Amino acid sequence: MQREPKRILALVADLLFTVKIADAAKRAGLLVDFVKGEKELFEKAEAAKPALIILDLNFGGVQPLKLIAKLKGQAELGRVSLLAYVSHVDGELKQKAHELGCNMVMARSAFSQNLPMILKRHAGTP
Repeated sequence: MQREPKRILALVADLLFTVKIADAAKRAGLLVDFVKGEKELFEKAEAAKPALIILDLNFGGVQPLKLIAKLKGQAELGRVSLLAYVSHVDGELKQKAHELGCNMVMARSAFSQNLPMILKRHAGTP
């Protein structure tokens, strides 16, 4: 009997990062759902029980800090690992995301470089 692969959710706007995340997730054996807004993120997160949620803090379509607080404030979703990435010049936004409970906040370049390793870890593969 084969287990269904773990699932991740990603709220990103940048097509380049969408492709990178999709490719890294496939290589790690994860299923990835890309969502376009807060409502869709919560609906899919509650239904799919993802292993990880990836959030672009520079995504203009949402208020990322309010979104983090809302995710971390819910009993079930608060336990889901939350990984955010941000432009390296947004140090204050990075700090606030950490303070609100984001598990990991990285500069875009570090996120890009470390993505395969991070997703393998969440997939439980060596």
